[in-house]
Amino acid sequence: MKQQEFINIISPFKDKLFRLAKRMLVSTEEAEDATQEVLIRLWNRNDNLKSYNSVEALAVTMTKNYCLDQLKSKRASNLQIVHNNYSDNKASVEREVEGRDSWNWVEKIINELPEQQRLIIQMRDIEEYEYEEIAKALDMQETAVRVALSRARKTIREQLTAKHNYGIKTN
Repeated sequence: MKQQEFINIISPFKDKLFRLAKRMLVSTEEAEDATQEVLIRLWNRNDNLKSYNSVEALAVTMTKNYCLDQLKSKRASNLQIVHNNYSDNKASVEREVEGRDSWNWVEKIINELPEQQRLIIQMRDIEEYEYEEIAKALDMQETAVRVALSRARKTIREQLTAKHNYGIKTN
């Protein structure tokens, strides 16, 4: 496969790979390194890429696995998963502060989710992957992905509601 063909195949999803790596590794530099490493590995497989049903699913799986390896290594022992793409520039200062505070709580809640649920939230709600793609990338059944996503969303909703109610129970 020629270089231009390879670029045409990976261009539609290379930014998604970076965002997934950034989500998992936090550090922009680490995410760039992870993305570059995955692209190099894909390039090394470039003669066989056309045999895969979904090169994107393969790339996502490779990115996820590479990032998990980095998180397990000593040099990445202090990294944590966060998401900080939220901003509302048109809101009033009060609403902006409330929104930022709510998003901080959502980040904290997401960080406390089990690893699989964090990845599924990232892939479905942020990267907008289809359930089938997530199932392939995480080697799960589609129904299991839906159940895990539902549980993660429910946990986030319940904990965020509890924070907004300041512990006051409403019946």
